[in-house]
Amino acid sequence: MTLHLANNRNGFPAGMTWVTKVDDPEDNTGIAFGVYRMKAGETAEQVADGETAWLLMTGSAALSVGNVTKEWTRGSIFDESPKCIHVPGGTTVRLRAETDTEFTVYRTANTRKFEPKFYETVANEHRGKGQVGDTCLRFVRTIFDRTNSDPNAELVLGEVITMPGRWSSYPPHHHAQPEIYHYRFTEPQGYGLAENGPQVFRVKQYDTVKIFDGNDHAQTAAPGYGMYYAWVIRHLPNNPYGIPDFTEEHKWVMDKNAAFWFPKELKDGN
Repeated sequence: MTLHLANNRNGFPAGMTWVTKVDDPEDNTGIAFGVYRMKAGETAEQVADGETAWLLMTGSAALSVGNVTKEWTRGSIFDESPKCIHVPGGTTVRLRAETDTEFTVYRTANTRKFEPKFYETVANEHRGKGQVGDTCLRFVRTIFDRTNSDPNAELVLGEVITMPGRWSSYPPHHHAQPEIYHYRFTEPQGYGLAENGPQVFRVKQYDTVKIFDGNDHAQTAAPGYGMYYAWVIRHLPNNPYGIPDFTEEHKWVMDKNAAFWFPKELKDGN
C-alpha cells in the first residue's frame, strides 16, 4: 500500500530522509516530502531542486537566502506558530543549527521563478468553533496559499492541530488537487484515524498519507492525544486549489445553530 506510509514510526535519522518523491512510481502526487534533521553546530548549503519549502518543526536555527538571514526557534509544533521559508528552484539556502533541529521539506518540480519568502507570522484559526458542540474544533494554520504567495508557486502549505478525541478536516471534503498529510502526536503512543475515500487508516507518530482527487479525508484523534499534521497541496495546471468541496450530506454541521441529538440527561446536568 502506497497511500499510507508507515515505515518511519521509529523516527528519522540525522540528515535528509525523503518519504515521497516528485516521481513516485505508484500513487504519485508530484510532491516530494521529507524530514531533515541537523545536529547542533551543523551547517549546510542546499540548492533547491524545484520549488521548495523548509518548515521548522523543532530546534533553533539560522536560515539565509542571499543577504537575508532569519534566526528561528520552535519548541512545540502544538503550541507555537510555524516558521517557514519558501523558494523557487535554483535558490541556495544556507542552514545553521544552533541546537538539534528538525525541518520538514516540501518540493515540487515547478521551475517558474518567484521571490523567496520567509513566513514568520501565521494566523492560528479556531476552525469549527461553535459547531456541533465544538466536536470538530481544531487549529488551522495556513502558512501560504494563493492569498499570500506568488502566482507562479505551485504549493500550498499549512498545519492542523486536532484536539484530543475530536475531529478535523470536517465535515468530510475533497478536491481535485493532490495532497499529503504528515502526522505527529503529543505522546509517542498517540494515534488517530484518517479517512481517505473509502479507506480508513490508523495513523501513528511519523506516518504520512497521500490523498487524491475526490477522496473525502476527515480525521479524528484518539482521546487523550493531540494530533498534528502538516498538509501540502499541489496546484494543478489551470486548476489551482481554493475552497474544497464539502460532502453534501454532512454540510449541515457547518451551521453554528444546527440542531443535533445529545442525551437529555446530560443536557439537564444529571
